[in-house]
Amino acid sequence: MKKLEARHFAFLGLFLVVTLTMLLNIKLDMKASPYTQALYNYIEFLPEGSTLIVSFDHEASSLPEIRPIATAVLRHAFRKKHKLIGVSLLAEGTLIGYRLMRETAGEHGAEYGTDYVYLGFRPQYIAAILAMGESIEKTYPQDYLGNPYGQFELLKGVQNYDDIAAVVSIADGSLTTHWIEYGQARYGVRVVGAVTAAMVTTYDPYLASGQMYAMMGGLRGAAEYEKLIGKDGGGARGMLAQSSAHIYVILLIVLGNIAYFSSRRTKGSG
Repeated sequence: MKKLEARHFAFLGLFLVVTLTMLLNIKLDMKASPYTQALYNYIEFLPEGSTLIVSFDHEASSLPEIRPIATAVLRHAFRKKHKLIGVSLLAEGTLIGYRLMRETAGEHGAEYGTDYVYLGFRPQYIAAILAMGESIEKTYPQDYLGNPYGQFELLKGVQNYDDIAAVVSIADGSLTTHWIEYGQARYGVRVVGAVTAAMVTTYDPYLASGQMYAMMGGLRGAAEYEKLIGKDGGGARGMLAQSSAHIYVILLIVLGNIAYFSSRRTKGSG
């Protein structure tokens, strides 16, 4: 049997700390950031029945962080009875987006075709964004399930971005910039982002310039949004696990430094 080393005990300690924290279900008191508050306010005060495009611009590998981010926004939009059109700029995000919309719609009694439609993926994302600015129906003659565009009540009268209140880009990379540079700059559609924590600083300049209206970032943003809508989800639990792990690692660093300098002092005295 392999001898246990200090690192094994460190990993075991991390497991115990996170597990105990989750079992205790400690509530984190977090104030919503201005960015998250702006996104919430925009969806909250849109006229009921406004049409939003929700674009799932992410890969499958980021699902643990993307899921709570997307779910929080979708729950809010469905609760406010907005009409949602789902698309994806990446093939990997297509099925994920469809499942998330279907699950969240089920929580609120939203009906497919009347309250939401999922159009799915089109290759060449820049071309797709530009084509939707001219005609969404020509870009997506059928929905994700193969139904004709024109048969849905929701899509009647939706020709292009002029009929869209905003594009909500749920992203783990830089694809939101294409919505800004081609959708917002050329056609004037409002773009808001729900992005992973690693991408928050990338979009700061767009927020400062007004090219991007609002943004929610990472698990913390999801947890803040859940608090605003009064519905707990993966964001709050993820932040709890993340925070406890960070505190544990900081304590290990402090203890490691104390042990190191104590050993040096002992050797020096010897």
